[in-house]
Formats: sequence, structure tokens, C-alpha cells
Amino acid sequence: MSAASNYTENKLLDHSLRYSSAPYTGASTLYLGLFKSTTNEATTTANLEAGTLTDEVSGNGYSRQTVTFAAASSGTSASNLTATFTASGGSWGTITHVAVIDNSTSGNVLYAGVLNASKTIADGDSFQIASGNLTISLA
Repeated sequence: MSAASNYTENKLLDHSLRYSSAPYTGASTLYLGLFKSTTNEATTTANLEAGTLTDEVSGNGYSRQTVTFAAASSGTSASNLTATFTASGGSWGTITHVAVIDNSTSGNVLYAGVLNASKTIADGDSFQIASGNLTISLA
């Protein structure tokens, strides 16, 4: 993943620098969402960093999938649960971004990134991120 959202950056800074007045408790369940670049890649990336969910896939059997992560090591954490999305009843278009979000239907973007290769999902196609293939780093 390429970026922490503004929300996450603010929460982590406040937690580490102002803990007594601004402690942060993370979500007990995290969700992975899929996004399309309806305008362009840069705009979708900026929207996700700002917490705007307007480019998320919707309809045709889409729902966010739960995702879990291993304990961080050397500033990186990798997913340890395979997430599989399957289109049913229609196409989802071309998936260009993914985001980790703290709610199954709304919520805050925690981390987001551009896929190494976009993928067009037609009716009946699946999009899968295998365990270990989604990593988040703070650098």
C-alpha cells in the first residue's frame, strides 16, 4: 500500500505525541475495499488519502471483505487472510486501488494504495488478494 490516509496520520501522531489527551483505539475488524479510477489514478489516490469513498465498487454482489494483519516487523505488516471478491449480476469495471477501512459499509480509510496492475472484473470474475500479498509499511 502506498499511503496512510490523513485520518490515520493524524490519529497516529496524536496517539504517539499526545496520548494523555488523544489516545487512539483501533477498530476490532478491518475491511478491504476495491476502487476504480473514475476520473484518473491521481484523483482516486487523493480522494482515498482524504477519506473520500466515491470511487468504491458498488452493486453486482460487491461487499467489503474482512482483512487481518500479522504483527508488524521492521515497519511492515502483511495480510494474513485471503480476501476474495466475486462479481455476480454484472461487471465491476477496472479495479485500480484498494483500501483498508474500519467499517463494513462506511467508515474511515486507514490505508490505501494503487494496484501493481489494474484488473477488469466482468460478471462472474473474481478478484483475490492472497494471504501475505497485501503489505503496509510506515517509512
